[in-house]
Amino acid sequence: QSAAAFGYLMSSMWLGEHDCVSPEVFHSALGERYPAFRTQTQQDAQEFLMCVLNELHEAFKSRKRARVTNAKASRVSVSETSIVTQLFEGQLSYEITCLQCQTTTERPESFTVLSLPIPSKSACSLQDCLKCFFQQDTLTWNNQIHCSWCGTKQDAVVKGIITKAPQIVIFHLKRFEWQDKHKGKLLTDICYPLSSLDLSPYTSPPFRRDVEYSLCAVVNHSGFLDDGHYTAFCKHSVTANWYSFDDEEITEIPDSLVQSDQAYLLFY
Repeated sequence: QSAAAFGYLMSSMWLGEHDCVSPEVFHSALGERYPAFRTQTQQDAQEFLMCVLNELHEAFKSRKRARVTNAKASRVSVSETSIVTQLFEGQLSYEITCLQCQTTTERPESFTVLSLPIPSKSACSLQDCLKCFFQQDTLTWNNQIHCSWCGTKQDAVVKGIITKAPQIVIFHLKRFEWQDKHKGKLLTDICYPLSSLDLSPYTSPPFRRDVEYSLCAVVNHSGFLDDGHYTAFCKHSVTANWYSFDDEEITEIPDSLVQSDQAYLLFY
């Protein structure tokens, strides 16, 4: 039902018969599956996006079989693919090194959205956020790992790297955080490039081809945690012109206005 409503919405948008199109039917259909979005209260755009991607993946997924062979045995691995995984899914690998015995293990993890920390409260760049996300962390105290070689919990260092870059990479800028026992919003002005975003410094050497990206959409959030408003900037895939979407108001904007201090989600 949600997938059919989404298809209807896409058709209505691209037919161009109306100046603007309301997503009311799709919103209603998605609300049947995710009750949090039924009401008119403030909801998080990143959480909504994850629900949309999950719903479309479930509607269009197909099973793919692959034979995996190792030194001990041969087995058949079954994975689920869809247009969502083909476009948005990437792979991270976390290298975890025990500080006692120096044994390193790798933990793969799929992602569709990368949630980036914001390292400054005044101003920073998207590269600063990426460096912060991919920096090496030390795991101590309650975050210790259980080292299979040592047989006990040990301090460790962990560092993530991209082993599969998605066709479309989505960055979620973590503007909402706990501040003095209350959740607040970071108003940091984050500078992000419109083209030539290079992810090769964070990508495993064998996979460093085609990791330059161009911006295609921005979701902006104005206001605060419980009282805000979402707008979007989108680049037309044919004309390459940028447009601002603010409810029923749609206007063409110059490239210079795409840089926004209210950016919350970035699509490259």
